Amino acid sequence: DLPDSGQPDPQGGAQNRMTVMLLQRCRDYVYLTKPRIAFMALLTVAVGYFLASSEVPDWIRLLHVLVGAGLVAAGTGAFNQVMERQSDALMARTSNRPLPSGRITSREAFCLGLLGCLGGTLYLVMFSNTSAVVVAVGIQISYLLLYTPLKRRTTLNTAVGAVSGALPPVLGWVAARDAWDLQAGVLFLILFVWQFPHFLSIAWIYREDYSRAGMKMLSVGDVTGKITGFRVVAYSLALLPVTLVPSILGYAGVGYFMGATLLGIWFLWFAIRFCFSSDQARPLLRASVLYLPVLLAMLMLDQNGIDSRTRETFAERATSAHVSQEGTLNQQDTNILAARKVLSP
Repeated sequence: DLPDSGQPDPQGGAQNRMTVMLLQRCRDYVYLTKPRIAFMALLTVAVGYFLASSEVPDWIRLLHVLVGAGLVAAGTGAFNQVMERQSDALMARTSNRPLPSGRITSREAFCLGLLGCLGGTLYLVMFSNTSAVVVAVGIQISYLLLYTPLKRRTTLNTAVGAVSGALPPVLGWVAARDAWDLQAGVLFLILFVWQFPHFLSIAWIYREDYSRAGMKMLSVGDVTGKITGFRVVAYSLALLPVTLVPSILGYAGVGYFMGATLLGIWFLWFAIRFCFSSDQARPLLRASVLYLPVLLAMLMLDQNGIDSRTRETFAERATSAHVSQEGTLNQQDTNILAARKVLSP
């Protein structure tokens, strides 16, 4: 073996730099898709699909729906960053994103967005149903053509964005049933109301960034945080009865009703704390992120688990008792007829 000269290997160093650059580029492309938002959207798509499946879900169809919805979510996130690249450059929390930092060009991000949105929509056309395609297109239109430009024009952008964020579970629902049911509307309403305290906490935490970028958020101009706090409490109070609608309409049982009530009170406590102290915005944000998946999990377990089996058991017992009662009455009628024949002359 040749002795080690102690000098660095230029070729090896170049390869390491290329590997690091490649990994960084891959991370930037993933970051363009807003993976955390996309993951949450896909989670609610899956929940909607499961709740709409009366029996064991069709796993292949669900996989197709998630692939199509995932591509749409990725493309929408990339287009959003293309449209907001100048605003992102003015905000501390977004200035290091791939576009403002110059690591990715606008053309590259545009191509990624086009590939995701167009590819995801066509994928759903081929492997899902028309209703799912309509909802997917609605998400793209409401998020890119309404919500994103309205962020610089009016504080109503929060409500418009809540519509976009509440549609993914509807996509999952119609993909499973190809029908627009009231239950899908209930899911939409729950997610729509939940997004207000969730986004208001974000808007308060980053209010200075939003103000610097010219974003018209409800928290901008609220010096003390009291107005934002009252709104958070109001929406959290409204969320509590809204989450009980599935039980009221008979879609879920007592278990979900009790769990949603306790969870709503727990979440309301964080909202009240934020109302009295604006320093509690970040705990409120964490609570909102935890609140939604726990609530949806309880709804899935109640509808497709213990309570459903309990109702089926009660129904079977009632049917058995009814059949048994009819059998007893028929036997009594037979005995009476036989006695009449014996007694008759």
